[in-house]
Amino acid sequence: MEQKIQEMAEAYKLLADKTRLTIIALLQEQELCVCDITDIIGMSQPNASQHLRKLKAAGFLNEKKKGQWVYYSLNPEAKAYVQCVYPYLPSMKDNIAGLKNCCGPEEEA
Repeated sequence: MEQKIQEMAEAYKLLADKTRLTIIALLQEQELCVCDITDIIGMSQPNASQHLRKLKAAGFLNEKKKGQWVYYSLNPEAKAYVQCVYPYLPSMKDNIAGLKNCCGPEEEA
């Protein structure tokens, strides 16, 4: 029981950060690359990458390489006590609609 409570506490600590919660809200809309996330949030790539690394290590995110870009998405197998927060996050559709799509379409070989 103590282990489970500790695990939940650590997960909720990660979600208590405004930037990480914003990233989760963005990825709830669609998968995004780091440069898209930095463009929307207005932070440096290394800073965004640190947040993404923590979320991925906790099992919240999946990553997929497409060409030279790494795309992030929500892990559908994340713990239920994490996923229960998602419906309460505000929509980020308007923020994503203004993307410059810095990664561009994947080039065909």
